[in-house]
Amino acid sequence: MKKRKTIFYYNVALLLLILLLVGCSDKTQEAKTDSSENASASQSEKKTDDTEESNLDKKEDKSVSTTESEKTATNDSNQTSSEETRNEESNNTAKSEEDNALSRYSSEEIEYARVWLELGVIEDVDELNVRHIPAGTLLNPEDETSASYPEDVIQLAGSRLVAGSVTYSGNGDGTINVYNVPLRWDGKNPAGEKFYTGIIENTKQVPIDQSDDEKIIELIKSLNVHH
Repeated sequence: MKKRKTIFYYNVALLLLILLLVGCSDKTQEAKTDSSENASASQSEKKTDDTEESNLDKKEDKSVSTTESEKTATNDSNQTSSEETRNEESNNTAKSEEDNALSRYSSEEIEYARVWLELGVIEDVDELNVRHIPAGTLLNPEDETSASYPEDVIQLAGSRLVAGSVTYSGNGDGTINVYNVPLRWDGKNPAGEKFYTGIIENTKQVPIDQSDDEKIIELIKSLNVHH
């Protein structure tokens, strides 16, 4: 009887020991699981933080790059504007110097030279003769049937016939009316008033270029104005 009780107590103790070991094992497993989950969560949070930090760095780099590009563009723009300003000032200075070079001469003298440079047969002449012809003067003084100039005209001619001649009236707007008349009339007289009227009615309006100032000055020096 005593032996049986001893065996019973032994089995109960063994069963309790087994249950205790099983409980400890479950707790250890749960601890491991919790630890693994915490580690995983920590790694995930770290990756998220790293990703956010990387994105922030990229944004900062992009912002810095954009700022530098804007600064470069601004500097280039300022440099271009500065160069354009200098060029404009240089052009204005050159133009002012040219204007000063011609300021010593009258507007009439400059006009004579420009008209001749535009329409004269030979530009470089030793002498450029200028005659003012009043309105009412016969186109061909040697022909009594000749029509008269309806306005004051100016006749330019070189010292030789081969240099040609230009007879015109100014319009005051950079253009002139050119009369197709020769310096010396050849042919049979009388030619008839209709012939001369046709010349007057067929005058040509011609624009006059500014021309080179040096050439203008050289021609002005060769002017011989007949009054």
